[in-house]
Amino acid sequence: MTIKIGNAPCSWGIEFASDPSYPTWQSVLDQCAGAGYKGIELGPIGYMPEDPSVLAPALAERDLEIIGGVVFRAFHDAAMWDDVMDASVRTCKALVAHGAQHLVLIDSISPRRAPTAGRATEAEQMNKAEWTAYRDRIATIAKMGAEEYGLTVGIHAHAAGFMDFEPELERLLNEVDEGILKICFDTGHHSYAGFDPVAFMKKHMNRVSYMHFKDINPTVKAQVVANRTDFYTACGQGIFSNLGQGDVDFPAVRQVLLSHGFEGWCTVEQDCDPSMPGTPLEDARANREYLQSIGF
Repeated sequence: MTIKIGNAPCSWGIEFASDPSYPTWQSVLDQCAGAGYKGIELGPIGYMPEDPSVLAPALAERDLEIIGGVVFRAFHDAAMWDDVMDASVRTCKALVAHGAQHLVLIDSISPRRAPTAGRATEAEQMNKAEWTAYRDRIATIAKMGAEEYGLTVGIHAHAAGFMDFEPELERLLNEVDEGILKICFDTGHHSYAGFDPVAFMKKHMNRVSYMHFKDINPTVKAQVVANRTDFYTACGQGIFSNLGQGDVDFPAVRQVLLSHGFEGWCTVEQDCDPSMPGTPLEDARANREYLQSIGF
């Protein structure tokens, strides 16, 4: 079994294509490589150069490769379809240019769901027509990524979107062909949602194509769920702890991966507020050292 450990720009606070407070993409590559990783995700399309003649040499200089890319867009909003499609096509082209495999689809945060992140029994549900259209939008991008670009496409549940809780994820998996849509499983978001990530992995591992490693501070989780705190404020309050310091049982996660012969990339994603104490580089190193200590 070969498992490779990567990281992602969100671990440096990169959530959108640009922001004056962001570190440069070159510095993120420097720190990712310096912390001991061999791969990195693209981050939001437009953050790293889309011209492969610019990005490829920078990756090679640091002995890094692109693992995959995330389309974090409003799949729940029909009015945003052009934006979803634009980001998806650009991400697919960038991944193919760098020989990367994983296209990850995430429904972005919805004001209708933000107050009930972590509160599955209270969260507003789509009506039948909304759900059908939503499912079909996800399936359209999955089909494009898989069939037109030859990528492995994974759906990723995310706090405060309409693909958040385990029953929603399982419903989508039941309704979209496994041939075009796998699972990018995020351990932390599954815990944030109030479900057991290890139990889900044991049940659905045959469909998991890619892993995001994230841990959750249980004390902060209890506070932000009780207070209906929005996602980015929760990040600023430290809901995502360093790996091994939260409520995700990573030795058990490793055992499930081993038992199912999982091969490929597992990517550390520690969504952070760069203004918090400590530095992303320190966290990236600590997370890599922790994973090594348990056999990754």
